[in-house]
Amino acid sequence: MKWLKWTGLALFFLPVLLIGIFILYEIFGMGVNHFATWRQTERLRADLEEKIPGVEIVSVYSETGNTSGTGNHVDCLSVITFSAEMEEGEIENRLSSDYGFDEWACFVERTEEGNYLIYLNTRAPFEDNIEGH
Repeated sequence: MKWLKWTGLALFFLPVLLIGIFILYEIFGMGVNHFATWRQTERLRADLEEKIPGVEIVSVYSETGNTSGTGNHVDCLSVITFSAEMEEGEIENRLSSDYGFDEWACFVERTEEGNYLIYLNTRAPFEDNIEGH
């Protein structure tokens, strides 16, 4: 009779335990994704400051989530606005060893204010996380 009680309790608490583990996994994935975005943005900022002489950072923006609105995935988005005494092509040439410029996920463009904007959008480590839905 005692084994029946323990079996019943195990069957009752097993789904609760599994749901709890799933929730912790999703929270862990969110943390890793946000850290990956932060690291990507900091690396992009450091590369700009190292490879572009006289660069002045105007603003830094980053976002973790489904940035494109297409599908269920998580992106790491980094956007930095900066000023420099170079042309777009020369900036891309100096950064091309580290970044694959493709006019969609990574590009440099001139803003209306005369500054430059570098846009970098990559997949997150936990790309099927709840943040992408």
